[in-house]
Amino acid sequence: MRLLKQWTTITPILAWVLFFTGLVYDSSLFQIIASVLLIGSVMAAVHHSEVIAHRVGEPYGTIILAVAITVIEVSIIISLMVAGGDEAASLARDTILSATMLILNGIVGLCLFLGGLKFREQIFTKHSATIALVSLIAIVILTLVFPTFTTSVQGPYYSTPQLVFVSIACLVIYSFFLLAQTRRHREYFLAEDGVNDAHAIVITNKQMIVSLVFLLLSLGIVVLLAKTLSPTIERIVIGYHLPKTLVGVIIAAVILLPEGIAAINAARKNKLQTSLNLALGSALASIGLTIPCVSIVSTLYGMNIILGLDIKSMILLGLSVFTVMLSLASGRTNIVYGAVLLVNLAAFIFLIIHP
Repeated sequence: MRLLKQWTTITPILAWVLFFTGLVYDSSLFQIIASVLLIGSVMAAVHHSEVIAHRVGEPYGTIILAVAITVIEVSIIISLMVAGGDEAASLARDTILSATMLILNGIVGLCLFLGGLKFREQIFTKHSATIALVSLIAIVILTLVFPTFTTSVQGPYYSTPQLVFVSIACLVIYSFFLLAQTRRHREYFLAEDGVNDAHAIVITNKQMIVSLVFLLLSLGIVVLLAKTLSPTIERIVIGYHLPKTLVGVIIAAVILLPEGIAAINAARKNKLQTSLNLALGSALASIGLTIPCVSIVSTLYGMNIILGLDIKSMILLGLSVFTVMLSLASGRTNIVYGAVLLVNLAAFIFLIIHP
């Protein structure tokens, strides 16, 4: 019973109760309460993910968190696509782009910056970063760049055979990345001090099951409350005469908060390898799992989905990937790399506001 009395279990339950009452739609007061419970649920998700990570060991703990968030993100994208019809044709592309830019520049940038600020220099296994970045570059170009230049269908679309091929390619690349991360080259993804930490805290099977259940509950209510509060966020954004596309970036940031906080906490504990496992693994999962699912839905419902980016977005995305590649090429990081990535993120947001 003690497990069920902790704030990390009470907060998600209260958030779910508030969501099902429907009061969050009717009152500004309840929207403020919902915002507080949303942040509390984010912190609860981080706690439960750390418990699971201690129990199953790395890199499995980071994989569980990354895949759980991505699955919930995919379900929200699909539900909005089905409800929005043709108006939601670019939803998957915009969500993937925002998530990728926030992960590469925001989460990685903050980890490198704060870790460098505290420890001056941090080390990690550069082979793990190389494997992740090679996989990420291939998926990014196949899904977000090529559709703008193919000629089978006019516009930034893939034809059905092309969409099938790219979906299979994403799954193949992500599957082999997981194979390398968990079996063939698992040692690349392990922090040097990970073994000692894993044995310092004993997590029982009961604690792990409870944490797994409440991790899913916490992540689920974070996404649902973010979606519920999005009209209010949209009104605020429009009220300040800002572009509507900024709302998607804000929602993506809220969804990525659990991973971001977990990665930053690890960097501040001088466990940069864990931070990079979370960030780069999340970017891969966000694209590698979303595109196949969206492709299936678009085929079943006869919808066209816009995947190709415009030139400005391609340049910003290419700059982000290239900067991360150079930053992680030596296996050592410092504060400069983090500062540059955060500037890239600022440029991405600034050019949304002032295109």
